[in-house]
Amino acid sequence: MFKEMKVYVFFFLLFQIPKVLYAQEGVVSDSGTTAWMLTSTALVLLMIPGLAMFYGGLVRTKNVLGTMMHSFASMAIIGVLWVVCGYALCFGKNVLGGWIGWDPNLLFLNGAYDTIMEEGIPELVFAMFQGKFAIITPALISGAFAERVRFRGYCLFITLWAVFIYCPLCHWVWAKDGFLFNLGANGAIDFAGGTVVHISAGISALVAALYLGSRRGYPKTAMHPNNLVMTLMGAGLLWVGWFGFNAGSSVASDLATARALTVTQIAAASGALTWMIIEGLKHGKATSLGVVSGILAGLVAITPAAGVVQTEGALVLGAIASCICYAAISIKNKIGYDDSLDVFGIHGVAGIAGSIILTFFIRSSWMEETAVLAGGSWTVLQQLGVQVTAVIITIAYSAVFTIALLLFVQKTVGFRLEEHAEKAGMDSSLHGEHGYGLLNLN
Repeated sequence: MFKEMKVYVFFFLLFQIPKVLYAQEGVVSDSGTTAWMLTSTALVLLMIPGLAMFYGGLVRTKNVLGTMMHSFASMAIIGVLWVVCGYALCFGKNVLGGWIGWDPNLLFLNGAYDTIMEEGIPELVFAMFQGKFAIITPALISGAFAERVRFRGYCLFITLWAVFIYCPLCHWVWAKDGFLFNLGANGAIDFAGGTVVHISAGISALVAALYLGSRRGYPKTAMHPNNLVMTLMGAGLLWVGWFGFNAGSSVASDLATARALTVTQIAAASGALTWMIIEGLKHGKATSLGVVSGILAGLVAITPAAGVVQTEGALVLGAIASCICYAAISIKNKIGYDDSLDVFGIHGVAGIAGSIILTFFIRSSWMEETAVLAGGSWTVLQQLGVQVTAVIITIAYSAVFTIALLLFVQKTVGFRLEEHAEKAGMDSSLHGEHGYGLLNLN
């Protein structure tokens, strides 16, 4: 009996050795957090076909497939690029004076293959989660020049854009040694992509729309959406996926996650309701296009703020974003530049608004923690200065490099579609297909 007990104890202790070693090294996997991050990764990926549907429904019939292809091409191109070198460029250690990150061990994700992060999740899960952000950001830009670009030009543009614009911005804001991550007492606040995703995409979209010029016939020729039902479905998928986008950015499954999810829901609803009210007061009716615009405005505005604002702040941010975005689109229509699907008017404007206005709604506990880091005192105005600095840097960097990339692409493979191909539509001229199995009618 005693010998049997000794054998049992021996084997029990033997099986505990790996657990003890992992605990000592701080690499114990948290199954709950891992499960949530896997779910969040899938939710963010869901946003990309959602974006394809959103954009696809807004263009004319002859361009629906070509427009949706932009999102799916990003899934393919950036999906490969991210694994090969994107993750290494974003989350590697500072090189070139901190302009970019680099870690050769992370090429092809080799260095992450067996790693458990401090948060208790496999690094591969974190890499895949972050990779979805890298995929959707250049896809957002495509809405600005919808209906008038070559497919090969677009593919080259998003490849270069990801390397030279997205990766540096991602490193600055989210890498632990990034200079915006360490700006001020507690860094520039960008919980899930106000600067990295939406401002960069919005500014690049504006620059591209101005550089490429308007669609032929715009604004005299009516260019009505071909399928607003599909746009509504796409907006619904974006709303659902955004819970992974924001709540997943906590890289946890705890109170912070719950807070981020809650304020995301509130801001989206607030944005939609506000846009409906504006249209009702101005035109006497609310439109489906207005509702989805309000949803996106609220979601974009809360994206940088989801980790620091409370419910009241989310309500206000969503409402303010809708008002500002509505005004921005109205001004665009008066000026006459052709940002086809209002990428700057929604993503750029709401991203800027959310990144700055969040300062006035930061929960007190975050400010108290930051004050300790600052040596005893940290004010709203000081954090406002940090936020404005991050926004200005993002705008300037995105604008300058986008111009350079557009010039390069146009001079090499060409970007703007030829007149005859544009009149025929991207579906038939670029892909030899028709979106609805019929002749394109508009």
